[in-house]
Amino acid sequence: MTVISFDDIRSFIERAFVDQDQAVAPWHRQEPAFASDISAANDAEGFAELVLRQHWANFCLWHVEDRARRKDAGPELIADCKYAIDKLNQERNDLIERLDLFLVRAIDPLLPPLAEGERPRFNTESLGVALDRGSILALKTFHMLEQVERQGAGDDLTSECRRKLVVLEEQRSDLLLAITDLLEDYASGRKRPKVYYQFKMYNDPRLNPELYSRKSGI
Repeated sequence: MTVISFDDIRSFIERAFVDQDQAVAPWHRQEPAFASDISAANDAEGFAELVLRQHWANFCLWHVEDRARRKDAGPELIADCKYAIDKLNQERNDLIERLDLFLVRAIDPLLPPLAEGERPRFNTESLGVALDRGSILALKTFHMLEQVERQGAGDDLTSECRRKLVVLEEQRSDLLLAITDLLEDYASGRKRPKVYYQFKMYNDPRLNPELYSRKSGI
């Protein structure tokens, strides 16, 4: 991996938030084209690609979940949506882990050593998970703005959505500040980054009893 500083990492995160915001509207008009290989992501552009791939998984999830809530949909459509949701959730979580792995590898060499007898301290949420939350908030903000601007929605609903939009924008701004604070904790040695693996079991036919028991005829 290219040598990366804490200033670089802050820039990566800030760019990620901007890219998440700016991608949503164009993606409603045309699907993105991603590089075929992300295994070698080891610089700013590789990280940005991972961010947008993870954001795209959330984008697709948002619209499949909307479709799954249709009251006029038949069981076949609902089943297709369920399979798509499972697949997208797996991709989403895999990419969160890829983001964390990139960031941990970048940050580890920059960390001051622990004092003798000092135990490492960790955060309840990883940077990858925080970026996932930023992605979801970007989607919520875009779609809430759509409702604010929707013709015929009625004054009460428009006002309600406008109030919610302000809250969503504030929450996303707060999230970016919290990430910056966490990076400061890493830089000072107060906390250490770590990859937290989800180990999703439901899609694995070796681990989901509803799948392996039927395969073996139990």
